[in-house]
Amino acid sequence: MPIALNYHDTGGDGTPLVVIHGLLGSADNWRSHVKQWQAERRVIAVDLRNHGRSPHAAGMTYEAQAGDVLTLLDRLDVPRVHLLGHSMGGKVAISIARLASERVASLIVADIAPQAYGHGHDAVFAALRRVEAGRPANRREADALLAEHVEDRGTRLFLATNLERGEEGRLRLRIGLDEIEGDYEAIMAAPAGEGAFEGPTLVVRGARSRYVTDAMLPVLREVLPSAEIETLDAGHWLHAESPEAFQAVINAFLARQPE
Repeated sequence: MPIALNYHDTGGDGTPLVVIHGLLGSADNWRSHVKQWQAERRVIAVDLRNHGRSPHAAGMTYEAQAGDVLTLLDRLDVPRVHLLGHSMGGKVAISIARLASERVASLIVADIAPQAYGHGHDAVFAALRRVEAGRPANRREADALLAEHVEDRGTRLFLATNLERGEEGRLRLRIGLDEIEGDYEAIMAAPAGEGAFEGPTLVVRGARSRYVTDAMLPVLREVLPSAEIETLDAGHWLHAESPEAFQAVINAFLARQPE
């Protein structure tokens, strides 16, 4: 059953750009990009279920997550959108494009391929569980707890965006970690839907990322036959590592799309 997602809507006319974050991210992570895009168009940035300020609910399948976004667009009376999704959000975007292609004016997929992936978040989940149990009083204490399982400081800073102050003054996780871990296999699975999305598509990948390798391109082309491929000098979080280059390729692609 679809849930009511939290979202940020900049308002305005024309076909909106819908921004969908990745695993353990939120709409907040995209604020700097949204600020720039809103000068040219309406932007709707969503918090997926069990993320950000959206409700927690069992089931992380891509069919369910796509249904949440489509329900939001129906509620906002938005018939057609440009879709941008990063990582897990990219799979949600591909799922929407396959399940409801008439709603998608164009598709932008950031550093993910339309296929299943292996496990790779055990240390991250362990770090978040450590924070959950440790109930830190401040972000310095939270970082020390995260560091017991995650060495990279950039990753720890990203994970810390999921912390909020609780009623007792301690930091707590705002994500639905039980729900995310409980259906992790669905997150690692291929996008929902069947067949190909034939509409205008841009795939932006990081040269230092393993998520969209050259070996994956044949599978990608089967699902996204019209895809333009852009490679940035970045890792998986390319929108944060190379924000100006990321903005440039997105803006150039959108400028070519009819409203």
